[in-house]
Amino acid sequence: MKSKSVSPSGPATTDAEMVLLKTLWDGGPGTVRECVGRVEGREWAYTTVQTLLTRMESKGLVKCDRSGQAHIFSAAVSQNGLLKGRLRELADQLCGGLSTPLVLALMDDTELTTQDIAALRNQLDRLDANDAKEVHAQ
Repeated sequence: MKSKSVSPSGPATTDAEMVLLKTLWDGGPGTVRECVGRVEGREWAYTTVQTLLTRMESKGLVKCDRSGQAHIFSAAVSQNGLLKGRLRELADQLCGGLSTPLVLALMDDTELTTQDIAALRNQLDRLDANDAKEVHAQ
């Protein structure tokens, strides 16, 4: 059985759809044929990719420019936007809407590099600065 994950604004996204989304994020917009050529490790027929992209368009995951002879597909959701939406749903489902348990669980289960730690510190500093601005504005 294929695993499914939930998109932030609609129906579940299959593993196959995620593979195609990643090819569009990494390689930019493309025709069905270009998408077939970009998919690594899978032997998908042209019609399979075409069907997947059409289904993804109806879900709002991709958009299609039909103005030219070849239809050009592009991601309608960003990787960061999809990630944020899924994490928000996960926080709502498992943590009563709190994000801290998710962040702590990820940190406990991952080896953080010096760059990762610096990025986390920068984000915390930005959040502190925003909190200070809100306090002064009141």
